[in-house]
Amino acid sequence: MVVYRVRVSTGCSLFAGSKNKVQLWLVGQHGEAKLGSYLWLARGKDAEFQVDVKEYLGRLLFVKVRKTCFLGDDAWFCNWISVQGPGDSGEVLTFPCYRWVEGDGFLNLPEGTGCTMVEDPEGLFRKHREKELEERRALYRWGNWKDGLILNMSGATKEDLPVDERFLEDKKIDFEASLAKGLAELAIKDSLNVLAHWNDLDDFKRIFWCGQSKLAVRVRDSWKDDAFFGYQFLNGANPMLVRRSSQLPARLVFPPGMEELQAQLQKELQAGTLFEADFALLDGIKANVILCSQQYLAAPLVMLKLQPDGKLLPMVIQLQLPHIGSAPPPLFLPTDPPMVWLLAKCWVRSSDFQLHELQSHLLRGHLMAEVFAVATMRCLPSLHPVFKLIIPHLRYTMEINARARNGLVSDMGVFDQVVSTGGGGHVELLLRAGAFLTYKSLCPPDDLADRGLLDVKSCYYAQDALRLWKIIFSYVEGILTLYYKTDKAVKEDVELQNWCQEITEVGLRGAQDRGFPVSLQSQEQLCHFVTMCIFTCTGQHSSIHLGQLDWFTWVPNAPCTMRLPPPTTKDATLETVMATLPNFHQASLQMSITWQLGRRQPVMVALGQHEEEYFSGPKPKAILMKFREELAAMEKEIETRNAKLDIPYEYLRPSLVENSVAI
Repeated sequence: MVVYRVRVSTGCSLFAGSKNKVQLWLVGQHGEAKLGSYLWLARGKDAEFQVDVKEYLGRLLFVKVRKTCFLGDDAWFCNWISVQGPGDSGEVLTFPCYRWVEGDGFLNLPEGTGCTMVEDPEGLFRKHREKELEERRALYRWGNWKDGLILNMSGATKEDLPVDERFLEDKKIDFEASLAKGLAELAIKDSLNVLAHWNDLDDFKRIFWCGQSKLAVRVRDSWKDDAFFGYQFLNGANPMLVRRSSQLPARLVFPPGMEELQAQLQKELQAGTLFEADFALLDGIKANVILCSQQYLAAPLVMLKLQPDGKLLPMVIQLQLPHIGSAPPPLFLPTDPPMVWLLAKCWVRSSDFQLHELQSHLLRGHLMAEVFAVATMRCLPSLHPVFKLIIPHLRYTMEINARARNGLVSDMGVFDQVVSTGGGGHVELLLRAGAFLTYKSLCPPDDLADRGLLDVKSCYYAQDALRLWKIIFSYVEGILTLYYKTDKAVKEDVELQNWCQEITEVGLRGAQDRGFPVSLQSQEQLCHFVTMCIFTCTGQHSSIHLGQLDWFTWVPNAPCTMRLPPPTTKDATLETVMATLPNFHQASLQMSITWQLGRRQPVMVALGQHEEEYFSGPKPKAILMKFREELAAMEKEIETRNAKLDIPYEYLRPSLVENSVAI
């Protein structure tokens, strides 16, 4: 007789335990053995037992699991099953699961070491891989939320998602409770202000309460300052737009009398200190109509100069593109009357709100992560090392995106209710933005070089993004070189090539013309591509997401909509500014949603801190430990730097970067 010691781990979520009977089998190279049936698997507990098997099974390949329903299906969330081989010193093998076990079917859990098809010449796992992917492709199907956009997971609502993509109870309860709280606060603010007159910018303070951050208070007090306005392009909620100028933009038309301004811009250009933020993507987008009231959009251009002290100061703002047959649009300057200049900056900030939420946040963060998630589930079996590496960074993405499509950007959703790009303009903007979704733009070393930000010492986003990219790349390289010893091994991995092709040609609808690879030909190319996927789902999303609570809750700094057209003259007054900015209900809803989505999440997993262990063996664990040590070192460096800064930059601090696009 041969003795095996078995441990079965059940998840900690509210309904993870099961009263159904669970049967286990060990499957080895020399045979299979039934271990028996077990009842009452309690949540958060490990069940331990030992079994006698007639003969040694050889190298263990699978644990086969079957849950049998009696009066009804009581789903069970299995973390993992471990098996210790014969003898006290027998090897302990882990069989990761981390998913729900439902119904009466059989589930085969392969041993966690992982392997590619190339590493399995005997075909021990071939049938398992083929069957798993066949089942997954039937369950995970591509959908098309809007024609022309990159693809998403099929299904109209979150209830249509596979059960393993749904929020666990702790996440669901927190998300829905915070939504209820935000809506309750909105109702209170509306009732308190329904009869109030909004005559002054300070009137926005009436709704500026509950859950604001320290920086949000600073924004409220400093948002009019030019240096504060410029700072946001480098380190605010959307640091993805500003770039160093290589020439004066063709759209910048100087009317007579502005030769001195043109000379100043040329001087900064020659010195390499001229920067620009161009919102031309918004030109011609149809603005929303809210409650029969027309809203308005602009397509600003901002020219800024970088001072020796690192401050980025605006020099000129053009709110619209020049069009043939029309008079050149006016140029707004810091020397204009205060309300005129302030209104021009408000238009820039409103335009930045639109591009932040739709291009930088939704498209480049959420929708890209969903493409990675669906392609991974369709093309990579759970045995595959890239699956094991990337799967913790895809957690909850499908559900949060389904919720967004049914609440934020849906018909009559939040965008339609209060955002100037709602009512269809948001879809048109996403379509346009897709043309600028390039491979290089998702890789900070390339993107920051292209935008001329590598040597801008006051751009803390650039510094932290580069550092985090290098740390993630080192982690990815460490894991993948355990499995891919040569470039030839990369080329011959059919599953890997299918995954890459599925992302580029299917999910991204043929993005090879924008630099995305359709195949991976070397270790370096593989590591770069996987790093891009993980960085997009973690650091890049967090750098865009976390700033919302700080920069968007004081509504005049990021107006969700504008109620009067962009000015064409320089006679604006305080009354003009107040009539242009969102009304109290629009402002209240913006603040409530910003708080709900932007608040620090109590149910979150920081980058690299996931509890799931998809890899077995000491080498992957050592590489993960090194990854965590490097993240901790970066955390301390940011802490030291931030202590010296007037405005600490926190959005790429590893302890605040979420491990996936989960909010």
